[in-house]
Amino acid sequence: MPLGALRPSPLVEQATQRLREQIAAGHWPVGGKLPGETTLAKELGVGRSTVREALRALAGAGLVRSRHGAGVFVIATEPAEDWPTRLRRAAVTDVYEVRMGVEVQAARLAAARRTPEDVTALRAAVEGRRAAATADDAAFVEADIALHAAVVTAAHNPVLSDLFTEFVPVLREGLIAVLDLTSLRETDPGTGDHAHAGLVEAVVAGDPETAAAILEAELESTLRLLREGSAEGA
Repeated sequence: MPLGALRPSPLVEQATQRLREQIAAGHWPVGGKLPGETTLAKELGVGRSTVREALRALAGAGLVRSRHGAGVFVIATEPAEDWPTRLRRAAVTDVYEVRMGVEVQAARLAAARRTPEDVTALRAAVEGRRAAATADDAAFVEADIALHAAVVTAAHNPVLSDLFTEFVPVLREGLIAVLDLTSLRETDPGTGDHAHAGLVEAVVAGDPETAAAILEAELESTLRLLREGSAEGA
């Protein structure tokens, strides 16, 4: 199937899109080799430099890979999604399951590594969460996330901190949805206060297993509510 000559406006973008469409349609299957730059340039009606830039863009999207001395080969038919995009598309329950692993380990590390500054921040976060009990659901969720973030920060592991930060947008939406679907805060505006206070005290006391156990139980409880909400909404 001929590729067809291109119009004279942004040529690199057009060339990239045309080649991407051909790859997605299976014109060049995964593992297959693309024609050389000269052939592609002739079919598209552009210069080799334009083709070269288009191939670079396709490589950046995870669709093709250049093999030195062998040519350019198709490695995927769909662009690779970055991590934030994948998280936004993921089910909140799936994200929550991973969150549990990240945060429970963070709680253990926080209990071993917390500094006096961390202790101050953790206790302030508990008070902030309590103060938010009289606020709306969105503000309460923000205060809850801030407390969990303080625990992760006290672990002093930048990878855990980065992972938690990536989870926050999905977690925020999921938690607000849970509070909207349930009557938890109608009977207990500061729901989970005892558990969160216990978590902070275990971290402050340097008790990693108690901190991990409290947090795991609390997150399991929320995950159960998320699953029930997903089932009802299905």
